[in-house]
Amino acid sequence: MNEMAGEMNPKSNIYPWIIVALLCVVGCLNYLDRTMITTMRGSILQSIPMTDAQFGLLTSLFLWVYGLLSPLAGFLADRFNRSRVIIGSLFVWSIVTWFTAHATTFEELLWTRALMGISEACYIPAALALITDYHRGSTRSLATGIHMGGIMIGQSLGFIGGWLAEDRTWNFAFNIFGGIGMVYSLVLLFTLRDKKEGVQEKIVLTNLPVISFKNAIKDLFKNRSYLLAMGFWGLGGMVSWMVVGWLPTYYKEHFNLSQTMSGMYATGYFHTASLLGVLTGGYLADRWSRSFPRGRIMVPVIGLVVAAPGIFIASSTTILAVAVVCFMIYAFTRTFLDANMMPILCMIVDPRYRATGYGVLNMISCIIGGLGLYAAGALRDAEINLERMFQVAAVTLLVCAGLLYFVRPGKENESI
Repeated sequence: MNEMAGEMNPKSNIYPWIIVALLCVVGCLNYLDRTMITTMRGSILQSIPMTDAQFGLLTSLFLWVYGLLSPLAGFLADRFNRSRVIIGSLFVWSIVTWFTAHATTFEELLWTRALMGISEACYIPAALALITDYHRGSTRSLATGIHMGGIMIGQSLGFIGGWLAEDRTWNFAFNIFGGIGMVYSLVLLFTLRDKKEGVQEKIVLTNLPVISFKNAIKDLFKNRSYLLAMGFWGLGGMVSWMVVGWLPTYYKEHFNLSQTMSGMYATGYFHTASLLGVLTGGYLADRWSRSFPRGRIMVPVIGLVVAAPGIFIASSTTILAVAVVCFMIYAFTRTFLDANMMPILCMIVDPRYRATGYGVLNMISCIIGGLGLYAAGALRDAEINLERMFQVAAVTLLVCAGLLYFVRPGKENESI
């Protein structure tokens, strides 16, 4: 019993990794709860008739609300207790997930998606900030990468919703995962703690003023490196959303595959490579940063430079195996940036504004990503094929790499 108490003590050596493990589960639930509705379209339409435009609006509304509220959600994590923001976010979105199972009209479903966007927006900035509070120096990127891996597992498990909807009813999946989330939030209530010697204590010791949302935004937007981060993260998000959203269609049309095989190549192989990529990118950045201060920046730069020809070749070949391998290379190296984005923020922004800064980046990624998805559809209507769009995406990745290369850490913040 004493050993267990020691492990859960925020001052113990193993507790920072317990934090990562606990949040991996939350990250998995975060993406599973939001994405599984897309895998049960047929079952939902049998129960609640709606047009394709209305069904698409269910996801679009979530994305818009989620993105627009991300900066404010990040500020809450900077201003108040990070662990309580995480627990509250999980508990509320789990209740919303459970309520989704009891929706009987399109309007009720739409309201639940909006409420889910509000509650889930509070999670990612707070979680990443809490992880970087506990992991400093040689473990920061790997810890962040492992958490991103939990998120990717949640994405890849979205098919469970469709399976449960087919085997039972579409309501069943939302009831189950809503209940799991509510129970797990109670577990976190007794296990998740903020780091006592963290940023808030640093503010008290240095007599810095308590942060305000206005001052946080003002400080971030006058930071040249942060403006560059907004550029490469936004453009990178646009490429990611477009590739993930249209890759199944590309496989189906370009190689004349069935819907099942297209989905397998576009998700099974792709997300496996992405999962390995965030872990590898985090590990390499931690190792290199020991001897080279810009190691956390250069690892994702190299990753983007490798990802660009990967997607270009994949979209130009007529050989299926080459396309699959090259898209896997893109998925593997592109995610080096995902593993290191928060550690990079720790190098370039005031420690008081880390979660707010990530929230703003999240908003930009969602808005530009949504526009990218829409633009790709509009270009297809104009008879511009996906091959050309993916080739433009490859060039965009090189632009991202260039913007990231010119990011320069300011005053030393990483040890905080």
